[in-house]
Amino acid sequence: MVLGEACGGKAGYPGEDMESIFIWGLFFVVLFVLPILARRQRRAAIETVFARTQRARKSRIIAIVHRQEPMGLLGIPQLRYIDLNDAEDVLNAIRSTPAGTPLEIILHTPGGLVLPALQIARAIKAHAGPKTVFVPHYAMSGGTLIALAADNIILNDHAVLGPIDPQIGGLPAASIAHVTETKSPDTIEDFTWVLADVARKAQQQLERAAKDLLSGTVSPNAAHAIAEELSSGRWTHDYPIDAAEAREIGLHTSTEMPEEIAALMELFPDKLSKQSVSYTQEPTLLTRLFGRRRPPQALPPPPAPEGMRIPFHGFAPGPGARSFSYGPWNPRDLNLGPGRGEVRPSAPRQDGRR
Repeated sequence: MVLGEACGGKAGYPGEDMESIFIWGLFFVVLFVLPILARRQRRAAIETVFARTQRARKSRIIAIVHRQEPMGLLGIPQLRYIDLNDAEDVLNAIRSTPAGTPLEIILHTPGGLVLPALQIARAIKAHAGPKTVFVPHYAMSGGTLIALAADNIILNDHAVLGPIDPQIGGLPAASIAHVTETKSPDTIEDFTWVLADVARKAQQQLERAAKDLLSGTVSPNAAHAIAEELSSGRWTHDYPIDAAEAREIGLHTSTEMPEEIAALMELFPDKLSKQSVSYTQEPTLLTRLFGRRRPPQALPPPPAPEGMRIPFHGFAPGPGARSFSYGPWNPRDLNLGPGRGEVRPSAPRQDGRR
């Protein structure tokens, strides 16, 4: 009599435990390991294309791209926006860019918080070198505020900017202030008066910030007119401003979008992107082991200038950052000529601010 029968049980066959372990192991690999490897491979492809594009253009390229992204274990899509994580990564990238190196920003965002948007915009403005913002599809609200810091704004065909009028509790500040101007004071609640006071302050602050960002790029009168136009609440907050209307307002815009810049957007497909701020980074051991893959065939990298073999070295944010960053190659490899390859901090503005 076997032990299983003596105990009133049923003897299992020898491979039963091994099958269970295999099934659970396969489940773990499919659910956790494969997505991690796919993200590493995709991250390496982004790194490769960005590095080659930067070397070919001899500029620092920073992409601020916000898409719907799967969040959590269930992968529920959520729309990203400009937040403090973005500001931290972009500021670090700009600070590590040598003075004189052109700064090229790719913007694709619905907007976001004023604080990080203004931090990014002021850092771009303070950089000592040519500054260009590329808008492949749209850069609304806080994205437009960032674009105002550039010397030139390049919009793709039918790409748009948007107003920068502040929103208070989800409502346009201009509309809240308008209530106190059209109704009798004794019919308005105290809370509405408080909101109206905050709304006026927010409008004044953004108008002043926009004027500062435009100073030196357009005339003082034009800077005042543009800042007032964009922050006044004349339009709804989602009003699309195309290149032609942006020129009418007084902004320096064109539609001559470089093909290699437009192609970089294909590296950030909707619902797949885990990174929102990107620029080349120092290759790590994991990147060398898993990452050196050929970039997607739909995105042929631009060839580097003949005879140039440029390694890149750079910056990566600390662990846990939501906006993974790819940052800069060694500026000495840019072949910019005597005295131009040294790493120097961006020059301070004439008014003493950075």
